[in-house]
Amino acid sequence: MALTKPRIIELLLVTTVPTMVVAAGGMPSLWLVVATVVGGTLAAGGANAINMVVDRDIDALMERTKNRPLVTGEMSARSALIFALAIEGLAFVWLWQFVNLLSAVLALAACAFYVGVYTLWLKRTSRQNIVIGGAAGAVPVLIGWSSVTNTLDWAPVVLFGVIFFWTPPHFWALAIRYRDDYSAASVPMLPSVTSLRSTAVQMVLYTLVVWALTLVFVPVASMGLVYTAAAVLLGAVFTAKTVGLLRDPAPGRAMSVFTWSITYVTLLFGAMALDQFVPLEVWP
Repeated sequence: MALTKPRIIELLLVTTVPTMVVAAGGMPSLWLVVATVVGGTLAAGGANAINMVVDRDIDALMERTKNRPLVTGEMSARSALIFALAIEGLAFVWLWQFVNLLSAVLALAACAFYVGVYTLWLKRTSRQNIVIGGAAGAVPVLIGWSSVTNTLDWAPVVLFGVIFFWTPPHFWALAIRYRDDYSAASVPMLPSVTSLRSTAVQMVLYTLVVWALTLVFVPVASMGLVYTAAAVLLGAVFTAKTVGLLRDPAPGRAMSVFTWSITYVTLLFGAMALDQFVPLEVWP
């Protein structure tokens, strides 16, 4: 369980299921939801476990990660890698058999990108690591859409953009709190290699892009008043939070932004799903 990072998986599923509801224009079959969630959980868990194998050296140097099982010796790297590859392979077969091939390929591609591009390359070499590498975390919305339609469209692409641009301010807020950890491990996470003010400026800019994309989603996916109102209000709060951090770039305020960013995604995607059952048009 620790290897799969279940708290991260939970956040990925928060974006997957509501996307399925929007794609179906209502509630998809319970079996399809279960099959997609199980496959997505296995795929994300496998990717996270591989990440722990690769990062066990720097995890040992960081206060936040020093108690992970590969650092403490509770499990060997070989056993962890076998486990990770096994559930990743199972995820591909499961999604192919019980959902569709497109969803299985997307899940495998997300894992390959997360491990190959982010973990093995960008994380240790570029201050833009989480910006580009965060694309892997945006793939679940594509999987959610494709699981229902067996195709991709502009609506899931816009949602991909929402999560892609949401990831940097979300993660940088946490990285501000643990900037000394990243410095100790020589990981060039933005807050550890530049000033907190500079980081906060970029967080504000990314949040504004997220807010804009959530509004673009309204006409693209023909969303109603429930989602539209939520997108406007939640985006305003998110922006205000990051602007507050810019004015006072302190670790405590950064953690408030981090906590809100999770609440933001949960409420936004919850409103997205609710919108399908409360048919209130934006323009009557």
